[in-house]
Amino acid sequence: MSNYEKMKDSMASVFLQYNQEDMIKKFKLEHDKEYLYIQFAGRRYRIHRSSGSVSWSEDFFQSEEKANYNEAMTIYDVLCCSKADCRLAGEWVNVGSLSAVRGGSLVKNNHFFGDAGKYFEGKARLLACACEKLHGRKTEKGDVAYELDMFSFLPVILRFWEADEEFPASLQILVDKNILDYMHYETVMFAVSHILERLKSECDGAG
Repeated sequence: MSNYEKMKDSMASVFLQYNQEDMIKKFKLEHDKEYLYIQFAGRRYRIHRSSGSVSWSEDFFQSEEKANYNEAMTIYDVLCCSKADCRLAGEWVNVGSLSAVRGGSLVKNNHFFGDAGKYFEGKARLLACACEKLHGRKTEKGDVAYELDMFSFLPVILRFWEADEEFPASLQILVDKNILDYMHYETVMFAVSHILERLKSECDGAG
């Protein structure tokens, strides 16, 4: 078992220590006796209420896949560690600016979004289709611009510009100013990485 799997299993145990009724009420979660259900990046997930395991499905759980590390840890963090009074500010900020808020360095001075922008170069049409597959809503600015639901209660905006004679292809991610009330700074990067991987996968599948 990898260290990532061990950490994921450990967090599943931590999840079980929290009040699930509070989670249901706070985020208006669909639920039954066995599972809590949550939408994350355009997919339907469920958390087993007795084991804490997380899985996802695209066919209403006729079949299912185990959530990977980024998926599970993001869901656990939001459900267990978000502030009791978390609410949207209704103000968008560049996700890169969060490093200044928390003194983090995960996106500061590196190629996190530069690499993603380069990946989507020449794929604007495919990227737009991928955003549609994730139930995105068209918005302003950029060659491709969509508002996506990280969670049903927590949107993000993706803006992409194709390269031109002066500038390389670029990607911008905007998040609500209060996103750190919902999850830790590091978890934001897990979540954004997962969304980008979902979009890349949709592009590759359509290409």
